[in-house]
Amino acid sequence: MLHETQGRYEAAEPLYKRALAIKEKQHGSDNFLVVRSIRNLALLYRVQGRYAESEALYKRSIANWEKAVGPDDLTVAESLELLAALYQDQGRYEAAELLYKRALAIWEKVARPNARGFVTSLDNLALIYGAQGRYEAAEPLYKRVLAIRKKRLGPDDPVVATSLE
Repeated sequence: MLHETQGRYEAAEPLYKRALAIKEKQHGSDNFLVVRSIRNLALLYRVQGRYAESEALYKRSIANWEKAVGPDDLTVAESLELLAALYQDQGRYEAAELLYKRALAIWEKVARPNARGFVTSLDNLALIYGAQGRYEAAEPLYKRVLAIRKKRLGPDDPVVATSLE
């Protein structure tokens, strides 16, 4: 991760690939450590603009983890959100919307409705609606995000202030 943080992507890539290979050999493909390594490599590709490679890896991480634990797991929701963010970067809003909605459904099913991941997905879905000019769909989501953050963090928290903008 140090190389990636420094923007030395060419140096980071073989290390990520090697770590992934070691973990897959040790644990198989449907292990959380493997899924995390796949997502790390996908993120590396995403920041480089290598979207097709990133997308394939995010889909692989989702498939592997769904195989291991089923479709209603928070790690699946997080992976769906990462793929949705990739689509959002590319302006593929309809595809991103579907993934955020699916992630939200998982969050609502297995976590508290004010969990950080749920609020982040809700906020991201509102962003997509706003980017598409669907302001009537975005507004209630933003209001819900603001209400949850105020309740959880207090009305004067900097995160709440960001939600007001």
